[in-house]
Amino acid sequence: MFLRVTAVNCLEAYKLSVAFNDGVVKEVDLQNELYGEVFEPLKDPAYFRQVAVNPETNTIEWPNGADYAPEYLYRLGAAMRRVA
Repeated sequence: MFLRVTAVNCLEAYKLSVAFNDGVVKEVDLQNELYGEVFEPLKDPAYFRQVAVNPETNTIEWPNGADYAPEYLYRLGAAMRRVA
């Protein structure tokens, strides 16, 4: 099964709640992952909150095209709950 992001919500600062197609929801803290030119705008909390799921790539993305692979988010995140 290919891992896909199905939903994302901002929790606080640079933390997200990310739901995956296997039913797992993880808290993902990206504070230490915002390096490099494409991720620089995400350091602005208002811009960071513009995150959304891109239905074509099945992962989170920001308006400037910055994104993270679902597998990376899954490994980085801490399990919050499993959706039935």
